[in-house]
Amino acid sequence: MKILIQNIKELLQVRETPVAKVSGAEMAVLPKIDHAFLLIENDRIADFGPMADCPSSEDCELIDATGKTVLPTWCDSHTHIVYAGNREQEFVDRINGLSYEEIASRGGGILNSAKKLQETSEEDLYNQSKVRLEEVMRQGTGAVEIKSGYGLTVEAELKMLRVIKRLSENYPIAIKATFLGAHAFPSEYKENHEGYINLIINEMLPAIARENLAQYVDAFLETGYFSVAETERIIEAGKQHGLIPKIHVNQFTAINGIEACVKHGALSVDHLEIVTDEDIAVLKDSTTMPVALPSCSYFISIPYTPARKMLQAGLPLALASDFNPGTTPSGNMNFVVATACIKMKMTPEEAINAATINGAYAMGISDTHGSITKGKKANIIITQPLTSYYQLPYAFGSNLIDQVLIEGQFIQ
Repeated sequence: MKILIQNIKELLQVRETPVAKVSGAEMAVLPKIDHAFLLIENDRIADFGPMADCPSSEDCELIDATGKTVLPTWCDSHTHIVYAGNREQEFVDRINGLSYEEIASRGGGILNSAKKLQETSEEDLYNQSKVRLEEVMRQGTGAVEIKSGYGLTVEAELKMLRVIKRLSENYPIAIKATFLGAHAFPSEYKENHEGYINLIINEMLPAIARENLAQYVDAFLETGYFSVAETERIIEAGKQHGLIPKIHVNQFTAINGIEACVKHGALSVDHLEIVTDEDIAVLKDSTTMPVALPSCSYFISIPYTPARKMLQAGLPLALASDFNPGTTPSGNMNFVVATACIKMKMTPEEAINAATINGAYAMGISDTHGSITKGKKANIIITQPLTSYYQLPYAFGSNLIDQVLIEGQFIQ
């Protein structure tokens, strides 16, 4: 099937020559073509350019994009979409003055979600999760990473990862699975960290490898959760099973975790609400992508990742949603991009680069996703008529998406 999109007001993120990521000052440049066309064949981008070079529309489904902006779908490299129930009560508890740490100490937080998930059947978990996945697809997300980590037992972690695998088999969206058994210590292991880490290494990881359920390994490297040394053990064990590290780090404190992640070849380091000069020095010239999660900062009122400082130092930056029941119950990447502009002082160009090409890099799919490049997946957002693409973050509360195509298929 061929789809020809004509009369595009602005075609964004066009890359004749593919790039894996953009960094520093490069992030302020968003290549575009005004008054453009885009040709899709089956699930791939076949051609694009100015309307003066538009090919024949014979045998094509025609879309008139007069006044509209077209750009690649968002690549959301950090989510927890597979979960059971919700944590609405904790939302109210925070309004009433309890901190994240206080809620966790009372049995809330990750352990609350784990209890619900352990009690939920695999079928029910799948049905709850697919609703969220379908929602983010309609909102323009065309690739998504999904973590386990609300199981915290061998069977419950496997249940989560099987659901993620089933979602990837049933939907056209690219899905990457991350094993996050090291999300928190279960109550029974609160005083026995060694015992739980041994469970992860000796039972969870081999079972995941046997069923080929994950591509990445993660840990919540943070004061009160997993130490640098504990995280390094888990990273090394994961790598022995072919899992690449993608690590939660520096959400609340800086404890030299980023240095350890870079040393072990982490694909990404995520959260980074606290970033030191030493962290920036370590990240410079590394292959590790820093990932900011601004809607998490928005929802639980913690600092925002210091984007300006990082970009001025020449670093790349990706944006992701952190969609989860406790600290970010939204996977709307349009809001993420807007919040990065409004609260992190990223320009629209920087934010769009961070949520497309750099997001693709942070989940290992920049060869196929993240830009308008011939041969890449036909993952496309067609907006409503806009004055300019600046309207996307400016009108942060409006739904400005008209149509979404993922792998050449219209998403309803």
